[in-house]
Amino acid sequence: MSELQNPPIDQTFSVEQKEYLAGFFTGMNLRGDHPFVGRTSQGQYTSDPNSATVDLARAETVYGTPIEDLSKEEKIKYELNGLDCYEQIIACSQKNEMPQGGDIFRFKFYGLFNVSPAQDGFMLRCRIPAGILEADQLVGLAEMAEDWAGGYADVTTRANIQLRQIEPRYAVDVLEKLNYLGLSSRGAGADNLRNITASPTAGFDKQEIYDVRALAKAMNHLILNTRDLYGLPRKFNISFDGGGAISVCADTNDIGFYAVKVGEGKELEPGVYFRVRLAGITGHKQFAKDSGILVKPDQCLAVAVAMIRVFIENGDRTNRKKARLKYLIDNKGVDWFLEETGKNLDFPLVRLALSDCEQRRAITRHGHLGTHSQSQDDLNYIGVAVPVGRLLPEQMKGLADLSRTYGRGEIRLTVWQNLLIPHVRDEDLDAVKTALVKMGLDSENDSIQGGLVACTGNTGCKFAASNTKGQAIQLGDYLSENVQLDQPINIHLTGCPHSCAQHYVGDIGLQAVKVKAGEESVEGYHIVLGGGVDHEQGVAKEVFRSVPFDEVKPMLKRVLEVYLENRKPGESFITFNRRHSVESLQEIYDMQAIAS
Repeated sequence: MSELQNPPIDQTFSVEQKEYLAGFFTGMNLRGDHPFVGRTSQGQYTSDPNSATVDLARAETVYGTPIEDLSKEEKIKYELNGLDCYEQIIACSQKNEMPQGGDIFRFKFYGLFNVSPAQDGFMLRCRIPAGILEADQLVGLAEMAEDWAGGYADVTTRANIQLRQIEPRYAVDVLEKLNYLGLSSRGAGADNLRNITASPTAGFDKQEIYDVRALAKAMNHLILNTRDLYGLPRKFNISFDGGGAISVCADTNDIGFYAVKVGEGKELEPGVYFRVRLAGITGHKQFAKDSGILVKPDQCLAVAVAMIRVFIENGDRTNRKKARLKYLIDNKGVDWFLEETGKNLDFPLVRLALSDCEQRRAITRHGHLGTHSQSQDDLNYIGVAVPVGRLLPEQMKGLADLSRTYGRGEIRLTVWQNLLIPHVRDEDLDAVKTALVKMGLDSENDSIQGGLVACTGNTGCKFAASNTKGQAIQLGDYLSENVQLDQPINIHLTGCPHSCAQHYVGDIGLQAVKVKAGEESVEGYHIVLGGGVDHEQGVAKEVFRSVPFDEVKPMLKRVLEVYLENRKPGESFITFNRRHSVESLQEIYDMQAIAS
């Protein structure tokens, strides 16, 4: 027994290792002099070692949470870090087999999603910081879609690209080619920091306050090269809004950095700062809220990492439904969160009233479409409509060629599932527009089609209750043919309560559900009205429930017609719906029989 308590120290150990081991076993010897605290199989605390299943003094934890209390996903990460599963990816690729068990979750650390049974094979999610792609990178992604995926690519609501229907035998190929292209998928899924978004017109926007490209790219590279920024309690989103004309929906992120100006006569030195908004999660009906603090541009990354580490150390690792940043701040309070953040910084967090800041100008509705002049003389950016975000390889290659021929070989993705071709000379605008039409794309701003946003839907996601992309196109065509709007609106279709298409921020939002139609179950939607972001920020309110899709089209036609007939002069669709209660809207639209 004495040998067990005091084992000989191997002479090959360093002095520091010997001191550590000696102290460790001394502490073990003293253990019996202290009162015992354990936990029973029923989860109760006990002082009786004989009735305990866990000795809390010796129990392993993840940031203070006992292993036995971890959620399923946290236990998977504890057993093997997702960053360490590359050998398993190679093995599955060699066998042409999809991952099993915990590896299904771990592969998401490399952006590889097993989306069966909705589709066979992997979905690959990339990281494209600030949504900026070089022409050669877009061509490379097109080649990947042709050679190894389903022959298409999807632009996402995080200004990103997804490839689908990738057989497991090509898993290593796609990861290696991404690396060759100067891109990555590391941390693009699971409990990690997702693609960093930024104002899509950064660097050439006439109204921007600050060019945020460098911040977004630096944040991305910091994540890629900092191992302990992986394996958070849940996913985490960061966005940089430089004050440009096009929204980046920063107020839907866990951290939203907003560029502002501070003028003379305030408590701070005049100049550009960033206000920090926290805990946006619109699927849970909450926008990011202003924290009251201001940071200098060169302090943004330090503040972000300090906040992330507070979340890592204190977020809930037992209940996945309560593990987002919102719930930590709800539980502890924003003052506590900022105090803990400050402990990780070597500079103070400065507060200034929002009213003392010169804020961004209002966004341009559907400014992501059409032709717009840049801050540089004689140059323009063209917003290209991509129906529900889906691109074919030949379109991707054509866009890359246009950007090289008439621009500077650059493409900007937006959170509205479309893209921009910047730096086009005045004399080349018509040539670019003509070429776009020939490849089945367009740059004209349709007040309805231009605001269609749709998640993957049940053709590619097991959680979705309807074919959102296909039905979004049907709905857009129907409404454009039957209603003439003089103001642009946004219509968002999402397949499930996860709200990847952020239906609560649409003028019209549709959440897919299964609806009983006689003895059958058909695809349908709950319908919300009056949502918006930025200066129109607000969560849409549910007006109609469980409407079969065949009835959605005439219903929304009626909604838009009634709005046009009853609005005040110049009144927007958002304002019209917000000034009425749900009951009043149901009565106005004369559809109480449909609403449940």
